[in-house]
Amino acid sequence: MVSPTKLKSVDFYRKIPRDLTEASFSGAGLSIVAALVMMLLFGMELSSYLEVTTTTAVVVDMSSDGDFLRIDFNISFPALSCEFASLDVSDALGTNRLNITKTVRKFPIDPHLKTTGGEFHSGLASHHINHGEEIKQEFPDGAIQLTNGGFESLSHHFPLLIVNFNAPWCYWSNRLKPSWEKAATIIKQRYDPDTDGRVLLGSVDCTEEPALCRRNHIQGYPSIRIFRKGSELKEDHGHHEHESYYGDRDTESIVKMVDELVVPIHPETHKLALDWGVSNDTAKLLKKAPVTGGCRVEGYVRVKKVPGNLVISAHSGAHSFDSSQMNMSHVVTHLSFGRMIDPRLLTDMKRSLPYLGQSHDRLDEKAFINQHEFGANVTIEHYLQIVKTEVITRRYGQEHSLIEEHEYTAHSSITQTYYLPVAKFHFELSPMQILITENPKSLSHFITNLCAIIGGVFTVAGIIDSIFHNTIRLIKKVELGKNI
Repeated sequence: MVSPTKLKSVDFYRKIPRDLTEASFSGAGLSIVAALVMMLLFGMELSSYLEVTTTTAVVVDMSSDGDFLRIDFNISFPALSCEFASLDVSDALGTNRLNITKTVRKFPIDPHLKTTGGEFHSGLASHHINHGEEIKQEFPDGAIQLTNGGFESLSHHFPLLIVNFNAPWCYWSNRLKPSWEKAATIIKQRYDPDTDGRVLLGSVDCTEEPALCRRNHIQGYPSIRIFRKGSELKEDHGHHEHESYYGDRDTESIVKMVDELVVPIHPETHKLALDWGVSNDTAKLLKKAPVTGGCRVEGYVRVKKVPGNLVISAHSGAHSFDSSQMNMSHVVTHLSFGRMIDPRLLTDMKRSLPYLGQSHDRLDEKAFINQHEFGANVTIEHYLQIVKTEVITRRYGQEHSLIEEHEYTAHSSITQTYYLPVAKFHFELSPMQILITENPKSLSHFITNLCAIIGGVFTVAGIIDSIFHNTIRLIKKVELGKNI
């Protein structure tokens, strides 16, 4: 058993009796200063311990080969109708997806980008249309040729005015013309405009009447519109509400559609019978026509991580477009790549990583407007180079991913083309990624530094106090005339 005397012999901190020590004002002042210095250095060390340091490295993208990249977008086209707006995706591996609708929504907008109606469903406009057999026989013009001057009066006179907006150069217009004229002849004989007066079929040549076609937002040829008056007459931006017909274009289908629309109307009063209506089949082929000529396209698509294109254009399998009149001006409300980041998380990250989150929405709120100063057939292209940025942290010897985002640079240009103008977003992913690693300080490192601060300040203060005290003693001895 160790005796108390031997145990005391290993004491590192031997005590000096208080009676043998001497206090001084200089020592008290130095002690106060040393304590303040200790507190200051303790605060600085604590702040350094709580602050997370980072290291940045450029490494090969470590994403899995099977991963897909999500593209979120919200783009407004003031001069592209939702009737024909189509979003297509292609890539360098040969993948082509046309007119994506599952994850894409379209809303009609006015020139000021304000929504003018509910979501437009493009299923009717894009389905296969039967034109019947090609008719080479010439039929007399059964449809009335309408002009800008007489259009309004006829639309107010007849309960139903069904109009074929067409262009002579259009293949689909020429394909429809024989069936349309034959159907118009049959309808004229069945519902005489002079005696019956319930319906009239007409045609408008949009090359001769461009103002009339623009007023009714005709962008694809041919477009069949149904104008109503009476109980369904409404005013919207100065135009009567009307419908578009997206059904088959053979003579039989056109006549059937007209018959079902005419039957509910009383032949004498021209009032709509309350207990009548068109069949479900015909109702599915009719849709409210656009009251404005713009469209907002929003949603998301998933693409392979290879160079590719996201293209928005006018598309239809049964319409032609005048490329010289197409205006693909657009405003990018939002365009981003990768998973959507929680804004609160991004805000917290910005406190310590000011260079993160600066370029993941570079095109947001940017407008690309063609005021026709560049001529016709203008395509607006955007070349986007995407770099993945990942932030990871090291805690307890393991790495954990905190955030992933895809930042990009954007270069835009305007080019003229012989083909149909489009808005094209060409994206290319960098094979490298930026890896930001958070390196939190260990608790042992903090405690070690804290001990060094306390011990170091205490020791240095003691040395200074000893020097100051011995200097004063030396001065006093000299003043007393004693020799050293």
